Amino acid sequence: MDLTKKKCIPCEKGTPPLNERQENTLVKAVDNWDLVRTGVHRLKKTFRFTGFSSAIGFVVQTALIAESEGHHPDIHIYYAKVEIELPHMQSGIVRKRFHTCRKD
Repeated sequence: MDLTKKKCIPCEKGTPPLNERQENTLVKAVDNWDLVRTGVHRLKKTFRFTGFSSAIGFVVQTALIAESEGHHPDIHIYYAKVEIELPHMQSGIVRKRFHTCRKD
């Protein structure tokens, strides 16, 4: 399944999260992202850079893509490391989060 060619459909309030079987299928299509199942299910990835400026440049580009896709990930910046987490509100992961991961 090539998620890079998929276009996201915005989640409506009340969109149910994926079940475990669906998560297991889709996580195979996103390289190097971790599926965290403690608390609110989310996708997580750590990106490493040579310094603070390159990390911030990545964050800016990520924010522009996220806004254009209607996604608003949690972004954590640690000097030359950036962690991105993609939860689904307070209920779990929906399919569009996997589409965003393919944009990295």
